[in-house]
Amino acid sequence: MSKKDYYKTLGVNRNASHADIKKQYRRLARKYHPDVSKLSNSEAKFKEINEAYDILKDKEKRANFDRFGSADGNPFQSGGYTPPPGGANFGGFGQGSFSDIFDNMFSNSREGSFNGRDDTFSRQGQRPQKGQDQTVVISVDLEDSYHGAHRSLNVHIPGDSGTKKLKVKIPKGIKEGQKIRLSGQGRAGQIKGDLFLEVKFNRHRHFTIDGKDINLILPISPWEAALGTKLSIPTLGGTVEMKLSANTKGGKKLRLKSRGLPGKDAGDQYVILQIMTPEANTDELTALYEKMQEISQFNPRASF
Repeated sequence: MSKKDYYKTLGVNRNASHADIKKQYRRLARKYHPDVSKLSNSEAKFKEINEAYDILKDKEKRANFDRFGSADGNPFQSGGYTPPPGGANFGGFGQGSFSDIFDNMFSNSREGSFNGRDDTFSRQGQRPQKGQDQTVVISVDLEDSYHGAHRSLNVHIPGDSGTKKLKVKIPKGIKEGQKIRLSGQGRAGQIKGDLFLEVKFNRHRHFTIDGKDINLILPISPWEAALGTKLSIPTLGGTVEMKLSANTKGGKKLRLKSRGLPGKDAGDQYVILQIMTPEANTDELTALYEKMQEISQFNPRASF
């Protein structure tokens, strides 16, 4: 049978001190305990690290393992591990599993419990308490949603003094009101809660947003509307050329398919034409308007 390498199991070198071995074991126990871990192999890994720690924490067993490759001095044994009397039930990890395991493993520690960075484990045999989730509104540009982006944001966490600088990935196509989850960045507890960043879009100088659709009011001149022309229309993805038919009325809405926010069902961009009338602020323009009034039969209030 192949011999087990307990040093490799714990991820320490053969010269590691007792304190280093204990520290590494605690880190792995917090990671793989089935009451906490979501990994599919957590139960098997937890058994392995407990077996390794039980050998390496004991001076005599460790010395035998270093010399013979087994804890009892028998070189023909593959590991020599015998679970401690009254050891934890590794099969079901039911009620009391935390208390049993950590009473056995840390019975010689000063407090008799694991107090890691987030107080993940307790001696009461209960699942660790998760801190409160928190939601903070952040402002991003429409371009960040259209292209996707990575941003460093100064975020004020409710209840904390000052601000926290966070590196945030803005998902491509995220809509206003949707939330970005940052695991473990919420309020402290035995396990930290999550922080949710609710997206709000900054005001854009050209575009307004409606769900995943983009709206643009595009000014045109009276002669462009009357005679027709080729328009250069700005979009979040760049400029698009569009032909405008003659005799186009103000308020007409043009649709640019899939030019809104991206996604499985991408939004559209709607262009609303707004005819802008130049001022009659020169003699030539005044004369031109008088001539149009004389020859045109147009009455904008004919239906009244």
